[in-house]
Amino acid sequence: MAQGARRTIAQVVAVVALAVAVTAFLSVAAVRHGFFDLKVYYGALTFWVHDGGEIYDFLKGGTQYGFTYPPFAALVMLPMAYLPWAAAITVSVAATVVVSAVVIWWLLDPVARRAGWTRWFVLAVALCLAAAYEPMRETVNFGQVNMLLLFLVAVDLLRLLPARSRWAGVGIGLATAIKLTPGIFIIYLLVTGRWRAAFTAIGAAAAATLVAAALFPDASREFWTEALWNTDRVGELAFVSNQSLRGVVARLHPEHPSTVAWLALVLATLIVWCWRSRAAVAAGDEATGLALTGATMCLVSPVTWVHHLVWLLPGLILLVDNGMAAPARSLRRRLLLAGALVGYALLISRIVWAWEKDFTGVDGFLGSNTYVWISLALLLALPIRRWATPTGGGPAEPGGPAGSAVEPGGVAQLPEPDRVPPAVQRHRVGGLLPVR
Repeated sequence: MAQGARRTIAQVVAVVALAVAVTAFLSVAAVRHGFFDLKVYYGALTFWVHDGGEIYDFLKGGTQYGFTYPPFAALVMLPMAYLPWAAAITVSVAATVVVSAVVIWWLLDPVARRAGWTRWFVLAVALCLAAAYEPMRETVNFGQVNMLLLFLVAVDLLRLLPARSRWAGVGIGLATAIKLTPGIFIIYLLVTGRWRAAFTAIGAAAAATLVAAALFPDASREFWTEALWNTDRVGELAFVSNQSLRGVVARLHPEHPSTVAWLALVLATLIVWCWRSRAAVAAGDEATGLALTGATMCLVSPVTWVHHLVWLLPGLILLVDNGMAAPARSLRRRLLLAGALVGYALLISRIVWAWEKDFTGVDGFLGSNTYVWISLALLLALPIRRWATPTGGGPAEPGGPAGSAVEPGGVAQLPEPDRVPPAVQRHRVGGLLPVR
């Protein structure tokens, strides 16, 4: 049997074994939520379309939970009201799986190409590991839209923006119109000086919102004047699932959490984020900009449930990326890969739930906020890949000599076609064009 065939068989066996192991792990570790959030969406849309009620008046029976997204999200989800419940579940799960595979592939493919790994094998292993990742499995089990929003943002930052497409910003705008928190990526475009993409995102969000307002004026009026400000609809801030800075402060004093302390932490976080994001964009490292902004969004949002932490996936993957780019057996490689492993292990472990009932004391403060510490670590320590200009003064050739600079205190990074600055992209596509 040829060596290539033996290698393929071994990889297939490894993937099957990993899939079985992950399935066994999920049978023990995964909590079944019965598509709770999807039931809220489905019930609200059914109440709105078929029963003649207002969508924001709907509350799931026995709970305080109702539809909390802007009217444009209701427009996007509207076909769900005409589907059987089983079909709605199928569409939700299938959509999450497909967009997750695409985003993970965009981030991992450069690593596989550089390391010489079999690309289908890398994707299959990554998808198995992603299935065990608590925020991902919670997103699926709740029927949430997190990965769909991450996909829309990634289309802009990983594909359209590096290609200088006139459509860059549309994905971020639509994500913001569906759920307000991705609006931080509009601020990201502004603070990093991509004015055209920022205004495109603002225009797309405004257009989508106005279309929804024209079609559903009553629902729009209720959302923007009442539902948006009703914090009782989203749950208890001190609940251990709230892995944001607001959650940290609330767990310190659940009855009277300090708004001043929270705002001070948010301000400090935003200052660090602006500084690091500008450095990432100056280096042409848009993927790291995505990861830093996703982590910051989780930190500064008043409510970041565990399933929202799918936004940390890019950061964990980029730790692996930078670790594999470092020289073999170097301290840098060991530290980065260990960081990715520890972060991933904690984020599949449900460790924060050990303090669900009692988060007092030092152990409660440290343990109940574990995922917050991971978000902060990514914001502060995720490496930025810096690109150097060769001694001729022109942009680096993707196939030429090493064209990357060293991270301060680190090692030279190898160039990757999917993560080169716009000038290098233009050079690669055909002919050296002037930088504008």
